[in-house]
Amino acid sequence: MTTQEVAARLVELCRKGEFETVYQELYSPDCVSIEPKGAQMEVCNGLEEMAVKGKMWNESMEEFHGSTIGEPIVADNHFSMTMMMDATFKDVGREKMNELCVYEVKDGKIVKEQFFYNM
Repeated sequence: MTTQEVAARLVELCRKGEFETVYQELYSPDCVSIEPKGAQMEVCNGLEEMAVKGKMWNESMEEFHGSTIGEPIVADNHFSMTMMMDATFKDVGREKMNELCVYEVKDGKIVKEQFFYNM
């Protein structure tokens, strides 16, 4: 898959809420995930660590109210998109998170993701 195809598929799956399919289909097993400083897991190496991060995220949430996924912007082997999530968290209450998501693609798979948002 080209970077454009990976980006389009990621957006399609995220809009459907099919996050497990995203990781199974589009990610390299050795991918790296980077969150802002102070996040619960700032850096994850590989799909196993990313699964732990995802489980912790899901367990922290009381109710998911919805999300909005922006259109991807592609440049060579990178792409970015915006994501807004509206959720109620157990210890925080209801929050709307706006973030910029940046991805790197190699050999048709996402090898790195980095998220930018206010903590």
